[in-house]
Amino acid sequence: MCRIAGIISNRLLVDEISEKVRTMCNALQHGGPDDEGIFTDESKGLVFGHRRLSIIDLSKNGHQPMADTQQKVWITFNGEIYNYLELKDQLVKAGAQFHSNTDTEVIINAYKQWGTAAFAKLRGMFAFAIYDAHKAKTYLVRDTTGVKPLYYYVNNGQLSFASEVRAFKTAGIANDADANWPVRFLAFGHIPEPYTTLKDVYSLAKGHFLLWDHQSNTHSIAPYNNNVFAGQLITNHNTARQLLDDALRAAVQRQLMADAPIGVFLSGGIDSSLISLLANEQKKQQLKTISIYFNEKTYDERAYQNAVLDKISGEKFAHLVQKQDFENFFPHIISDMDMPTTDGINTWFISKYAHEDGLKAVLSGVGADELFGGYPSFNRIRYLKYLRKVPSTLFNAANYFKADKYRKVSFLAHDHHLADYLLLRGLYVPEDIAKILDLDARQVNEILFEEVSVNSLGNYDEKHAAWFETNLYMQNQLLRDTDVMSMSHGLEVRVPFLDEDLQQLTESISTEIRFDNKQPKKILIDTFKNILPNATWNRPKMGFTFPLQEWMSQHTEISRKDLYRGKFAQNAVERFKNGQMHWSKIFALYQIQMHE
Repeated sequence: MCRIAGIISNRLLVDEISEKVRTMCNALQHGGPDDEGIFTDESKGLVFGHRRLSIIDLSKNGHQPMADTQQKVWITFNGEIYNYLELKDQLVKAGAQFHSNTDTEVIINAYKQWGTAAFAKLRGMFAFAIYDAHKAKTYLVRDTTGVKPLYYYVNNGQLSFASEVRAFKTAGIANDADANWPVRFLAFGHIPEPYTTLKDVYSLAKGHFLLWDHQSNTHSIAPYNNNVFAGQLITNHNTARQLLDDALRAAVQRQLMADAPIGVFLSGGIDSSLISLLANEQKKQQLKTISIYFNEKTYDERAYQNAVLDKISGEKFAHLVQKQDFENFFPHIISDMDMPTTDGINTWFISKYAHEDGLKAVLSGVGADELFGGYPSFNRIRYLKYLRKVPSTLFNAANYFKADKYRKVSFLAHDHHLADYLLLRGLYVPEDIAKILDLDARQVNEILFEEVSVNSLGNYDEKHAAWFETNLYMQNQLLRDTDVMSMSHGLEVRVPFLDEDLQQLTESISTEIRFDNKQPKKILIDTFKNILPNATWNRPKMGFTFPLQEWMSQHTEISRKDLYRGKFAQNAVERFKNGQMHWSKIFALYQIQMHE
């Protein structure tokens, strides 16, 4: 796990390009504290940069950027390839030569053997740039689930890329803000892909590669994996449970691969508990678990954590997080965000403690809720089917309500898939965003719904909700925030539930078996009920949450009314302090004020 950056330009001197790439890498040092490297091809105006977090093959053989033995193909790589040993066996039999035990070198030789078809063979989380000197082409490639970030900027025949948005601005490559990001942020609580806070800096879509042609200085973007399910539908409960058991165990085993200390985040919920128990079967005394607890009883999960800890071996680290910790580290949390978000505080703290406990990699339960129906949206979405039968123009009247839950119905005035999603998960409605930013509501709506709507998502059923939760909420918020917050502490977070083979299996399970409208994640519970403590699953869903409603209401800046500009924002602070507004909404407003 690392951080990468690079520039390709025929307008700048190579020394100037190198200086900018070094500046980008310095801005990303937190994510790659163990080593740094630069590769330059002066004839192409190409410079690759790399910051390394050593996890596989800790020797100098893992230094990047890395080349093949003929030095014709170069790579700068961020991530982990979990099936690299299987691929390496195939490549050795085909005559490939290796000088290291890294997964990085496997990518190089896989590309040399199979070309761009190699990308779909990779199982893991990854973002990399690979330069083929013979063909005069460079590829930027991102994993099929979008676990690892990769941002790019194309301007006047020049390509720049990096693992974090901050690198572009620090190096003076892209300085202008995207004027529309505050609108998107206030609606979603994050900045949805492909957009960022910077003008013309975009996120490369998951499962895609960007091809840069050095002859014409032009680029194109294409998918390398359509991820379309074409297998046999599984309609038998026992078969589904057996295959799910095998697939998740295999995913955990794959992702425990490391030459550096590895552990598991244990919150006390079903997903992290299950990953901890399965990891314990593999690692035993070598496994470390990291947990967080609070003095606030409503949020204290120690009883559920202990029910799991009693069943596993290895070192067990538990950390108390108090309001004073939140206040002391709040400036660091804001600085480490890279882009504004209303999530990630929990990941920042637990990653901090995991790093301090000597870990370089951890397994997380992210992804199970999206795959198996763990959110309220999986039941709520059915009501959208009926609401969508009402003439859309009537929904504008919802803006006259005072309660947020009724005002959000106004999103349905737009016949757009994002309007459906924002009804389920949105923060502020367009009318309120217009007041906050002093814009016209029509302008706000144009920004939010300018892209073409995605049709045929489903019939407002569980698979429809799964698409929303996976491709919008998890993709844009959970995965991005998990990556940037963990890497700010030099920690790699792995996500076994998002293993490609496990996801494909899940898609092959019939909807009737995969989802249950009475018990969220029932198939997961039934499959592993023999190892999950009863207390873990036989209770209401809690989620990995902090007492932020209370802590933010007492925070000297967040709750300070005179720091906010405009009547709407100041009234919102009062509503929040009186317990009439969720903390995420005031946190979003606070960040908007900071960026003005």
